[in-house]
Amino acid sequence: MMKKLAARRSFFLAGVLFLVLSAIFRSAIATRLDGFTVDEAYHIASGVSYWRDATFRVNPEHPPLVKLWVGAIISVTGFRLDPLRQFTDKTDERSFAERNVYLNNDFRSVQRRARIAMWAFNGVLLFLLSFALRRAFGAAVAIGTILFLAIDPTVAAHLPVVMTDLPVALLSAAAVILAIVAFRTWLWTDLVACSVVLGLDLATKHSAPVFLIFITLMGFVAALLAPHSRSVQSRAVRLARVFAVLVGALLVLWGTYFFRFSESRTTQATFNRPLEGKITDVHSPSYRFVLSALRATHVVPRAYVWGFADTIRAGLEGRAIPITAFGRAYVGSAPRYYFPAMIGLKLPIGLNCLVITGLFLFFARRLPHRWGAELTLLLAAALFFLAVLVRGVTYAGIRHALPLMVLLAIWGGVAIHSALESNSNALKALVLTAVAAAIVSALPTMRPWEYFNETIGGAGNGYRYFSDEGVDLWQRGAELAAYYHRALEPMGEIPLNLYGATVGADDLEQEARGVDWLGRDPKRDEARLSAATFSGTILVNARFLGKKPYWDLPCLRAATPVARFGNLEVFRGRFECGGLLAPYPYFAALSKIYAEVPELDSAESLLRRSAALDPSAYFVYVDLGNLCLKRGSRECALDAYEAALEHADADPSFQALIAEEIRRVSSEPLDQVPELRDPFLE
Repeated sequence: MMKKLAARRSFFLAGVLFLVLSAIFRSAIATRLDGFTVDEAYHIASGVSYWRDATFRVNPEHPPLVKLWVGAIISVTGFRLDPLRQFTDKTDERSFAERNVYLNNDFRSVQRRARIAMWAFNGVLLFLLSFALRRAFGAAVAIGTILFLAIDPTVAAHLPVVMTDLPVALLSAAAVILAIVAFRTWLWTDLVACSVVLGLDLATKHSAPVFLIFITLMGFVAALLAPHSRSVQSRAVRLARVFAVLVGALLVLWGTYFFRFSESRTTQATFNRPLEGKITDVHSPSYRFVLSALRATHVVPRAYVWGFADTIRAGLEGRAIPITAFGRAYVGSAPRYYFPAMIGLKLPIGLNCLVITGLFLFFARRLPHRWGAELTLLLAAALFFLAVLVRGVTYAGIRHALPLMVLLAIWGGVAIHSALESNSNALKALVLTAVAAAIVSALPTMRPWEYFNETIGGAGNGYRYFSDEGVDLWQRGAELAAYYHRALEPMGEIPLNLYGATVGADDLEQEARGVDWLGRDPKRDEARLSAATFSGTILVNARFLGKKPYWDLPCLRAATPVARFGNLEVFRGRFECGGLLAPYPYFAALSKIYAEVPELDSAESLLRRSAALDPSAYFVYVDLGNLCLKRGSRECALDAYEAALEHADADPSFQALIAEEIRRVSSEPLDQVPELRDPFLE
């Protein structure tokens, strides 16, 4: 008997090891040409500062676990980091971090080491998830789930990137599974395992509290309703054990902040924006109350509260980011069915079939009876997270839905288990066909970040219907540089670069790659960037070509690109539309407003130029009104805010804030009127 158990355990370990290593190998091949995503340099530099200085003041909008892991590896293998200073806002802080990665170090070497670190980290988390699933449902479900994740292109794309989305998804799923087991057995080994994984989850991303709430509710219900057992004789003892799980999770979270409430070695606040300001930025009174309570009670570190406020403002209440969804334009959030549809489009069709099969078997009661409660709780966890997800904004696309995708993968594992155990040839054939179809669709895909299934025509057509970050996150920098050096530099042509996350003078990746672009030298390029008509070469991210309420590009939508590299498109000719050039002076103005030494007069001139080129970008007028407030000009501020209100019809939620600002500027002393936070900054 013992030999059989050992053999099964060895077979399980060998199977999971093979699948995890295969997933990493596939990811290494498919993503080998990818550059950094927009956030990776920011995370890496901040992680190095955490490790070296034991401070959490840089990039506090994400908890430290992933950044600490990568920062430690990058630091000990060599990284030059400038001394920290006080930052004026996120723009200034991000520029500091990116300069250290791209210009102070060999960014290609940094990326190689970071990718190795994240493959190792995510590989360990895949193992953790498999062991949790084996504990709850057995080896077949565990191996089937890991197979599902190993096939999925979105997982392959996220495995090497220094971002928190895949780690929080894997940890959240593992925490839910371990909680289901722990609140069934009430054994201390299971309770401690659940507590530790939940704490690591909290230390990864600010979406984890959703699962903390769910696990807490699940624990209290189980404590009150579970029958008596020999190990736990009373509801009070069971409730105490649930409380112990929560306390243990918080201790793990505090440990990743080195058990310090302050973000630095002193008690003085050193964030790029004061915590009070971050809480004030949040519109909802209930959210502000929760954040203020967390700050006052010291339940979590101060940097965690800062990041939680940032997440609520940007992720739940919304940014002023135009989104194309299903071919239509939205600001901030798309319809409630966006995320379910996005999962259906980003998963290979075969994997969708596995999920549907697993759910069908559950509702048809064709699964083991002993799994009934566990699978019900698993489905409840997915629906609970989905209910929160659909209330949030959609700019990030599928990466914010990754916890839901991992939970759905378990249903795929259930379908695979059922096929292996069933005598039905039809079920076996269905599952085998679904796995084979998923492999054929997914494995040949290079650049899997851009993957869409055949429902909308594959990766090449995703940008036609969607413009979120699941379409492209600026990983085509190497192709951009190669095209520039091959086709443009020999002719002395300087392109208009609309590919990156921001445009203007601060494209540090391309500077590191030796690329020149309009806006890099403002004095040299002022005439070309101020004209109503542009002639020359334009490099643009295809996801920006959909119709937008501001900075729209109809002149490019009607044109044919001369070259295309995935979602990087190249246009050449004569073009006339204000959205082409208006972003340049706006982003240049932000760099001056939030510089270490602000240049406000120059920033005001740039904002006025941006508004003249395209008045539909209402947040440009918001920044202009704020500058007028700084210099005490009531009439100027009113003009700017009224123009912002006139053009903010695409963002009704912000109109009330602008109207209130106008009322206060009209009737109160200007030195008592706070600036109106630019929603685009969030």
